[in-house]
Amino acid sequence: MNMYQWIEDLKNAKVKKSMPILSFPGTQLIGATVRDVCTNSDLQADMMKAVADRAPTLAAVGLMDLSVEAECFGSNVVKNPDDIPTIHDPLITDLSTVSELKVPEVGAARSGLYIEGIEKLLKRVTDRPVFAGCVGPFSLAGRLTDVSEAMILCYEDPDNMKILLEKCTEFLIKYAKEYKKIGANGIIMAEPLAGVLSPDLAAEFSEPYVRAVVEAVQDQNFIVVYHNCGNAADRMIPSILRTGCKAYHFGNAVDMRNILPQFPENTIAMGNIDPVSAFKDGTPELMRERVLTLMNDMCEKYPNFVISSGCDIPAASKWENVDAYFAAIDEYYKSKS
Repeated sequence: MNMYQWIEDLKNAKVKKSMPILSFPGTQLIGATVRDVCTNSDLQADMMKAVADRAPTLAAVGLMDLSVEAECFGSNVVKNPDDIPTIHDPLITDLSTVSELKVPEVGAARSGLYIEGIEKLLKRVTDRPVFAGCVGPFSLAGRLTDVSEAMILCYEDPDNMKILLEKCTEFLIKYAKEYKKIGANGIIMAEPLAGVLSPDLAAEFSEPYVRAVVEAVQDQNFIVVYHNCGNAADRMIPSILRTGCKAYHFGNAVDMRNILPQFPENTIAMGNIDPVSAFKDGTPELMRERVLTLMNDMCEKYPNFVISSGCDIPAASKWENVDAYFAAIDEYYKSKS
C-alpha cells in the first residue's frame, strides 16, 4: 500500500473514517485479560482482528504498551491482569553510568512477541492499513530513568541524557525497521512525556531523536504517526512538525482549536475525544454530544482534521460507547450530505 497516497486520499476525502487508538477494549470481545494479550501474540492478533470486525476504523492499531521497549533494556515490568504493564522501578538511577548501558537487540523481552502479533494480524486484516505501536525516544528515556525526574535531568545532566536518548533512538530505529520488514504499514509513536517539556526543551530533547527515527524508516510504504497527549503539546507545534511525521495525533489535554490553526493544510492532525470520561465512564448520549460538538467545530474549517480518541482507549471502556462514537461520526456526515 502506498501510504503517502493513503494520506493524500484521507486528506481529500469528504467523509473521513476515524482512527482511534482502539485495541485493549478488544479483550472483552475475545474473553481475555490485558495481561493475556500482552504476553501472547496469537491473542494479540485475535483481539485486533475482533476490533477490526466490530469497528469501522480507518486502520487497525496495535497495542499501545509503553513498557515493552523499556523491558528490553532491562526494566522491571509489572503485569497485572487488567492493567497495561507498568515499570516498577527506574533502571537507571545515576545518569553517569549511562555509557555502560547496552542497546538491546530486537526480539529481547516481549518485543519479538509484539512483532509476531502484528505479523499474524497482517494476514487477517487486509482491508485497511495496520499500524504497530511504539514509544518515543524521550518517553522511553523517562521510563528508564524516572518519569517524574526526566525533565529535571535535562537541566541537571543534559550531556548524559543525550547519550541515553541516542541509545533509545538506536533501539527504536531497529524496532521500527523490523515492523517495516514484516509488512506493517507504519507505527504510531507515542511521545507523551515530551508534552511536559517547555518548547525549547522539547526541541532539544525530543524533536531530533524522533526525526532520526522518521528519517531512518519512513517512506511511501511505511509512515510514522506521532502521538503526544501532554498538556503542553499545543505550545510546541513547530518542533513537533519538524519531526517530519506523516500524521499527528493529540490527546484531550489540549484543545484541537488551538492545534489546527498551527498546521499546514496538507498535514493531518487527529484527536481528541477523552478516552476516560467519554469512552470508559461516559454514556452513549454523552459520546454523541462530544463527537458532534468536536466535528462541528473542526471538520468544515479544517479538511486536514480527523476525529480520533485523545489517547489509548482503556480496556474497561464500554463497547456501547465505542459503538456510539462511530454512530455519531456517521450521523455527522449524513447531516452534511
